[in-house]
Amino acid sequence: MSQIKEKIFYAGNIFQKSELPSTEEAIDSIFIEGYANTVDKDRAGDVVPAHVWELGIKNYLKNPIILAHHKMSNPIGRMTDYSVDSKGLWIKARISAAAEDEFNLIRDGVLTAFSVSFIVKDADYDSMSDIFVVKELELLEISVVSIPMNQNSLFNLSKSFETVEEFEQFKNSFNKRTDTSAKGLENSEPLPNEEDMKPEEIQALLQKAVEDSAKATAEAIAKAAAEKEAKEKAEAEAKAAEEAKKAADIRVLESGAEKLAATIEKRLQDADASVQQALEGLRAELAQKSTELEALTKSKMSFSNSNSSTLAQADMEKAVILAKIKGQRIEDTEFGSKLVQKYGAHVPSATWETEVSMNMEAEVRRRLVVASTLRSIPMQTNVMTIPVNPEAGTATWITNAQFGTTDSPGAAQTHALNEITLNAYKVATREYLAYEEEEDALLALLPTIRDAMIRRVARAVDIAFLRGAGSGGDPVKGLVPYDASSTVTISAGSGTATVANMLALRKDIGVWGLNPSEIVYIVSSDIYYNLLEDTTFQTMDKVGDRASLLTGQMGLIAGSPVLISGEFEAKANTKAGALCFAPANFLAGNQRGLRFDTQDLVETQRRVLVSSLRTGMTQLTTNLGAGVSVLRFTA
Repeated sequence: MSQIKEKIFYAGNIFQKSELPSTEEAIDSIFIEGYANTVDKDRAGDVVPAHVWELGIKNYLKNPIILAHHKMSNPIGRMTDYSVDSKGLWIKARISAAAEDEFNLIRDGVLTAFSVSFIVKDADYDSMSDIFVVKELELLEISVVSIPMNQNSLFNLSKSFETVEEFEQFKNSFNKRTDTSAKGLENSEPLPNEEDMKPEEIQALLQKAVEDSAKATAEAIAKAAAEKEAKEKAEAEAKAAEEAKKAADIRVLESGAEKLAATIEKRLQDADASVQQALEGLRAELAQKSTELEALTKSKMSFSNSNSSTLAQADMEKAVILAKIKGQRIEDTEFGSKLVQKYGAHVPSATWETEVSMNMEAEVRRRLVVASTLRSIPMQTNVMTIPVNPEAGTATWITNAQFGTTDSPGAAQTHALNEITLNAYKVATREYLAYEEEEDALLALLPTIRDAMIRRVARAVDIAFLRGAGSGGDPVKGLVPYDASSTVTISAGSGTATVANMLALRKDIGVWGLNPSEIVYIVSSDIYYNLLEDTTFQTMDKVGDRASLLTGQMGLIAGSPVLISGEFEAKANTKAGALCFAPANFLAGNQRGLRFDTQDLVETQRRVLVSSLRTGMTQLTTNLGAGVSVLRFTA
């Protein structure tokens, strides 16, 4: 019977995903939301009231992982929010791009349903009406599925059993009805036949039945009252016994403590002054520990009463970076230990570092201007060889006279794939911290340290992708060096850039510039202010509702987005001030997320915290031109 009661049931419902950007930029996650379960009654009469989920979800909240297809080995995200209302259990979940297959299927609208699995702990089953109402359950997990267990109704208990007999046995385990209609009749004497009875005999029999019924009712009421009185008396006696035991324990504890204190004082009365000092120190230490224990007890009480059940991302980042700086495990730091106490030992701190690394890498990429315009691919190694297929001439028109001859297949063309090499170079930044900085001081500094590292890494990547030299200590070759033939120039002293200059840049990249939606302008702040003075320049206040979602975009020129970058060099002879390029002719590669390393520098009494990632870019083809044109300043 216990195995039947532990039966796992499933319920399904449809979810909705958040709106996604229309561009090709990388997306690190998708948010989906909807009712994981509703209060609707299915065709078999099975019902889960909404309030049941308030207790049923508590164990699940300790680790709210979202699975795919009810497979424990296939986590794809986490529940970020939930609520219980009159309709049922509503949830919101973040699906990670790391779960590539399910991420893409959700993004394409193929996976659209939630499915929850749960165990029924208590229920009411009415055998007369055949209605089953779940009163208590335990939520085991929430999955994203292609088809929920029952597409046409909320759930159906009978579908979870292999046989009808097994289902009936399960229902009867919750059946509260007792059929008393025939109780006590098995051993009774047979009733006389009414046809053989006289009227006065029938009247007497009816009178006796009424008296017997009244007597039985009175006896039942008296028995119930006696049982209630006995129960209340037993509870009162148990409560009194418990209070007496507590009082006795307190008296024993006080007595034991007094005896121990008297023994210690008696033994130390004959000792010298040093022993007396030791006693005073011991008393002070005991008082200090007592204060700490009281504070810890209060903190645990406040943790248990907290309404928050989800670890904040900011706290997770602080715990990981602090542990790196101090060279300790997360749970060995004071701050990390408090988080474990607050959210429980079940918190998977082993995965925090990976999650923080991915989130901080995403923050770096959100700050990028130039790099965000390029297609990006993941790299398994820091060097990857990629085949490309350049243009190889055109096909041949065949005349009627050539059919059936050697000219029928057309002119011969030599088809050969080219190869390009994409390198993911390491970019790193470091922070120095003094040894004597305490944990409280470090916690106050961590947001500043985090933002500084992210900002420096993002700037370094954007500078490299914009104007990197491609050699030596500047290994990434940026967009500007790829242009060697542009003739668009303005004076560094008195020159003013115009929309006509930008159109000349577009013309200079040849066939790459034919489609305005496939090219991007990147300009310095000086050039942007020049364009604002040109009345033909369309700023975002005029065309913002048609603009694509690109970081730093401030306007359009003939349908092409204009981005502003602060990473151009100062105005000087031969220096670049703006460029027009085709992102389709360039490719970026990323080998790994943002990584943290730390080391103690004994000779300078400092700690160094290093954050790094690997990335790079390259040009795809040259047979249609470089795909980039640069406006340069002249003396």
